[in-house]
Amino acid sequence: MKALFNLLFIIVFSLSDQLNGQNAEDDVVGLWYNEEKTGKIEIFEKDDRFFGKITWVKLEAGDNGLDNENPDPNLRTQPLVGLLILKNFEYDDGGYENGTIYDPENGKTYSCVMKLENPDKLYVRGYIGISLIGRTTYWTRIK
Repeated sequence: MKALFNLLFIIVFSLSDQLNGQNAEDDVVGLWYNEEKTGKIEIFEKDDRFFGKITWVKLEAGDNGLDNENPDPNLRTQPLVGLLILKNFEYDDGGYENGTIYDPENGKTYSCVMKLENPDKLYVRGYIGISLIGRTTYWTRIK
């Protein structure tokens, strides 16, 4: 009887995050489309932090696929595919904080927070200074 009680306790405890709507720390890991579906970003974990790199980009006529807007002229010849655009996110209470996002369209880096709205929808907010001054976008998980 005690073994059955312990088993039930373990099962309920392991499901408590799901029952409370909480996400596991690494639920954000995977491949995501940006909102416009013009890029794919792979989010991965390294040393208890989360990062994201571009794995595919839709090129328009005349685009060369390089980081042309980078503020460092020496980096303007690096390809967009493989470019690390999400850096140093820490998981905290269901969200990802204290990270940065680089926008290759304008060459700027912003403070950023992310949160899973559901397993397939990621809220991404880049901002300057305080999060009230910024832009929100939603990414979709690629299955």
